[in-house]
Amino acid sequence: MSLSNLFRKKSTSVILKEGGDGEHSGLNKVLTVKDLTFFGIAAIIGGGTFSAIGNACFSGGPGVVILYIICAIACGFTAMCYAEFASRVPVSGSAYTYAYVSFGELFAWIIGWALLMEYSIGNIYIAFSWSGYFTNLLESFHIHLPEWLTINYKSAQDALLANKPGEGLTAWNTAPTLGGLRIIFDLPAVVINVLITYLVYKGTKESKNFSNAMVYIKLAIIILVIIVGAMYVDIDNWTPFMPNGFGGVMAGVSAVFFAYIGFDAVSTLAEESKNPQRDLPRGMIYSLVICTIVYIILALVLTGMVKYDLLGVSDPLAEIFALKGVKWMLFIVSIAAVVAMTSVMLVFQMGQPRIWMTMSRDGLMPKKFSEIHPKHKTPGFATIVTGLVVGIPIFFTDENFVLDFTSIGTLFAFVLVCGGVLMLSPQSEAELAERATKGKFRIPYINSKYIFPLICLGAFGAVQYFLPTFFPKTFSYSDNFFAENAPMVVFIILCLVMAVLAFLKNLSLIPLLGLVSCCYLLTGMAVSNWQWFGIWLVIGLIVYFLYGYKNSKLNRLNS
Repeated sequence: MSLSNLFRKKSTSVILKEGGDGEHSGLNKVLTVKDLTFFGIAAIIGGGTFSAIGNACFSGGPGVVILYIICAIACGFTAMCYAEFASRVPVSGSAYTYAYVSFGELFAWIIGWALLMEYSIGNIYIAFSWSGYFTNLLESFHIHLPEWLTINYKSAQDALLANKPGEGLTAWNTAPTLGGLRIIFDLPAVVINVLITYLVYKGTKESKNFSNAMVYIKLAIIILVIIVGAMYVDIDNWTPFMPNGFGGVMAGVSAVFFAYIGFDAVSTLAEESKNPQRDLPRGMIYSLVICTIVYIILALVLTGMVKYDLLGVSDPLAEIFALKGVKWMLFIVSIAAVVAMTSVMLVFQMGQPRIWMTMSRDGLMPKKFSEIHPKHKTPGFATIVTGLVVGIPIFFTDENFVLDFTSIGTLFAFVLVCGGVLMLSPQSEAELAERATKGKFRIPYINSKYIFPLICLGAFGAVQYFLPTFFPKTFSYSDNFFAENAPMVVFIILCLVMAVLAFLKNLSLIPLLGLVSCCYLLTGMAVSNWQWFGIWLVIGLIVYFLYGYKNSKLNRLNS
């Protein structure tokens, strides 16, 4: 095995030929910039809005809006990097394809494996959250599902071990048994996964119309929530602004970042876009801007209506109106949540099969995954497998584990996308002129030679001035160093290295800021997140070396 073969790259021209102009032209090109923007909003406004935002506010208090802004800036830089790749390599595959062009095959596989965490495993969390709101909606119509059909097995077992009264313990005590095993599973979560898989299997046009309708509904209801909620805001609830300090704000990074996951799913729809090189970048950036504004206003309304320590629940929007006695809003919020999370599942369930389809074209996965359904014009087999990957774990995992697992995998993919743009070869004057005349997106080049080192110097100086104990604590090699300080130490070293490279190599500022800001968010991840992520990567590498390496199309071409 040659080490150089691990980093063999695909040329842009070959990828373009395989991605729609040559042997693979079976997907329907029906999506406009409006559709792509709506798909982005559909993916972003969902579990992060109706569920994860509660834990973020509970951890950071009103100051969580700072974290939303930080995440938005990081995602904004990253979106521009995605847009640059989408303009130059307008095919399905998202960050996987982009990594294949810039870093080579091994990193492409790692990204593809990480994206499995974002799209498929992320949908498990959405399915659980969807089920909670849907169950509440049924209750408003006096329809009651037994507890053992509305909770996952692990949560019920945890409730038993903790002897905690509530839905989990009731489910465990009332569940029927089969061969000594209690039958406990989240039926609504399973059903919605089956329905979404069927819709995505049927076709992009049907999914587009369904998604657009749901976006209109949920945006209208969220605006209503903000307007009604603003009437109950008490500004005294915004004091203290950061009750747990900045560390408490950063502790919510998994929940807040999860709220932004989704805008990159738009890039998987390149081959179904009418003009991907123009419309994909616009769709990603428009959806990100709209959703950031919604999140900041919503977080201020939530923390203004009630004290932050009452928001650590799975359904915070319903909780605030219940506490204020606005019962008619409970019904509307439940409808909005069900609609919002349905649209998120739809977009994620569309994204994953198209990544597998692209990996299959490259030989890194079995050929079956790249087959296009002759009637529906969708990657049918990959879509069914995605449904199984989401559906089966619903029976034995819980939402908290999935939330952290998904966020770290996505951030890792974002870091490599930003790094990939830094490594892209510069285009010729003719190519730049063509992109300008056809309205294709291009990241403006800003030389970071002096700017980035000055940013680092200013940031470190400000931290030292306002937080004089920060650096001594960070570089304190105590017993808990690797659990608490190691990620930050690595981040500081990375900043110093990138500052030197920026000075020597005249790196482009925007992708450099995207890379550094995403790396900063990674410092907020718990040690357990890193441990599980490491295990996930090891499993992925085993699969690659057992199958992908020898079956790679590039390997066959070079042999």
